[in-house]
Amino acid sequence: MGAGARDLAELVGAELGRPAPPAAAVLAERIRERHGAATAAVVFYGSCLRRETNEGVLDFYALVDSYRAAYASRLLAAANALLPPNVFYLEAECGGERVRAKVAVVSLADFARGAAGRGLRTGIWARFCQPALAVHVRDAAARAALVAAVVESHLTAVGMVAPLLPEGERLAWEQLWLRVFQETYAGEMRPEAAASLEKLYAADPARYDRAGAAAFRELSERAPDELRAEVLEGGFRIERSPERRSRVGSRLRRLLAKAAYVAQLLKTAFTFGDWLPYALWKLERHTGTHIEPTERQRRHPLIFGWPILWRVLARRDLR
Repeated sequence: MGAGARDLAELVGAELGRPAPPAAAVLAERIRERHGAATAAVVFYGSCLRRETNEGVLDFYALVDSYRAAYASRLLAAANALLPPNVFYLEAECGGERVRAKVAVVSLADFARGAAGRGLRTGIWARFCQPALAVHVRDAAARAALVAAVVESHLTAVGMVAPLLPEGERLAWEQLWLRVFQETYAGEMRPEAAASLEKLYAADPARYDRAGAAAFRELSERAPDELRAEVLEGGFRIERSPERRSRVGSRLRRLLAKAAYVAQLLKTAFTFGDWLPYALWKLERHTGTHIEPTERQRRHPLIFGWPILWRVLARRDLR
C-alpha cells in the first residue's frame, strides 16, 4: 500500500467510524436480525446521511459472508448471486417516528469486486467514493475488508475518469469530481442535473480534494507508465493517462450497464416486498401528487402496478 492509499484509508476509516444517528442504528439492528450471523457489516450512505435527516428513505448496504448463509430461501440466495445486490425495503419505529430503509445485500467478495470496477455496474464504486458510515461492523477482519474496498472505490472512480480529462492542463478538484459523478450516473438510468452534481462536491470540498490528491498519488505509483498526475495547490495536472476508450466501446459499455440496471430493477420488484405503497409514498413526497391505486393494483402489483412504477421512474424518484 502506497502513501496515497494509506491517506485514503485514514480518511475513509475516520468517516466509517463516526457515531451512527439513532434512526440508522435502529434500522441497522433490523438488518442484522434479518441476516443473522452472516452479517459482516451494515453501511449507511447516500443523501440522508449527507443531509443528516431521517426524512425519506435511508440507504444501506448489508455486507454478508455468503448468500446461502444470509438467507433461509435458496431462491433469494440464487437471485443475489446471479445479479447482486438484492434490494429490500423495511421500516422501524425510532423515538415514536417511523423510519424507512432501502437495503442492498451483497457479499463481501462481490462488494470488493464492484469497488474495483470489475463488472458492468457502477453502483458500488460510484456510491462509495462518497462518504459512508459503518453502523455495524462485526469484527476487525470485516472492518479491514470494508476499508480496503472503500479505498478501492475511490481509486476506481478517479482511474475511470482520468482518460476522459485533458492532459497538460491545470484542473481544479471540482472538475475531477463533477466528471466522476457525471460518468457514474450516466451508467444508470438516473440522469442528474448539473446543480445536483455540484451539491455533492460542495457538501465537503476539502474532503474530496484530499481524496482526489491521494487517489492520484496512489494510481501514479501503482502504474507510472499508464498514469502520471501532478498534484498542485488547489488542483492537479495529468501528464500521462491511459488511452481513451473508443466511442463505440464506451457507448456499448454504457448500453450494457443500462441493460443490467433495468434487469436489476425488474428483480427488485420481486425482492423489494410491498413496493407499490413505497412507490406511491415516494411520488407523493416529491411531487405532492396523491395516487390511489385500484383494488386490482393492490392485489396484483407485479402485474398491474407497472404504470405507477414507470411514472415514478420517469420523475427519477425511485432511487
